[in-house]
Amino acid sequence: MLNNSLNQKKSYGAFASESKSAPQENLPLNPLPPLQDRHGRTFDYVRIAVIEQCNLRCTYCMPEEGVKFKEKDMVLRTDEILRVVEVLARMGVRKVRYTGGEPTVRPDIVDIVARTAKTPGVKAVHLTTNGLLFPKYARDLREAGLFGVNISLDSLQADKFESITRRSGLEKVLESIDLAVELGFPRVKVNVVLMRGFNEDELIPFCELTKDRPITVRFIEFMPFDAHQIWESGEHFASAADLCGQIESFYQGHGLQPTSGTRTEHHIYQVPGYAGKVAVIPAFTRSLCGNCSRIRVTADGSIMNCLYSEEPYLLKDLIRNGASDDDVVALFRKAFDEKHKDGFEAKKAASVAAKINVSDISRSRASMTQIGG
Repeated sequence: MLNNSLNQKKSYGAFASESKSAPQENLPLNPLPPLQDRHGRTFDYVRIAVIEQCNLRCTYCMPEEGVKFKEKDMVLRTDEILRVVEVLARMGVRKVRYTGGEPTVRPDIVDIVARTAKTPGVKAVHLTTNGLLFPKYARDLREAGLFGVNISLDSLQADKFESITRRSGLEKVLESIDLAVELGFPRVKVNVVLMRGFNEDELIPFCELTKDRPITVRFIEFMPFDAHQIWESGEHFASAADLCGQIESFYQGHGLQPTSGTRTEHHIYQVPGYAGKVAVIPAFTRSLCGNCSRIRVTADGSIMNCLYSEEPYLLKDLIRNGASDDDVVALFRKAFDEKHKDGFEAKKAASVAAKINVSDISRSRASMTQIGG
């Protein structure tokens, strides 16, 4: 059942044309040499989880019950987040994304975005949300300086949406997508985790969202962070290569063209005449590691140098023990000097450290929200 809003013929061009220009860059104070790793990669993009809690219980992310979230004082405070951003901006980080859990569950998220947008050196602030609370804060976030919003949505059918999220709310998420476009956010993306045998048949309906909307629909490979749930059988995995093949086959007669995207959007297309783009992200096959530019900071204040790493660098503890900015800089440099070449090596190293089989590495994690999305 497709929502009526999917078929509406809104004209989004006016909003898009007036807002596509990038924000003015403000120069960082006391700039430092860029953050690089031993493999020559430079890191200019940080993803910071601001909360572990989420108002959904997606089956591939966390159990329905029993997740032990950190106490409030164990999560990074607002001033600590902003201090980390300021230090990273001095090291060349220009893009900041706030994730969770669900970041709009955190009551001070608008204030965090506003103060981040004013941080010298920060060029753009982005947010990843499941869209349920987004309409409540969207206008304030736009005024606060939020540049881009990624909205997670895995099905356009209400029954499937409820099945995977264990909650209702499809109408609200669809409202969020259209509202984000109408408010003129320069980057609006829809993140879809494509699973064989579950929502793979919605590949083309999702692509068709880009016909009239200046958005990017991104299909993300299913990743092994589901904590003993639906990943383990492997039957739901749909590879990036397979998804690209299906897209190219369906639009073969429509003049489908490759186009430009971000560093993670290795496969990105646009149908001539369509307002938006379609991308496929090989998150599990990891062909994108060579272009990695991401820093991850978990909600409880650890630096993670790779999504597949199990080695936390305890940033919050360092800060709360009175560390100087130089100490914070040194911890980031240590974390990225020790970064592995790719996600496969990081996962192997984690399994050796934990003395478990590499295929069981997900067992040590209870939830994707504890990694930072």
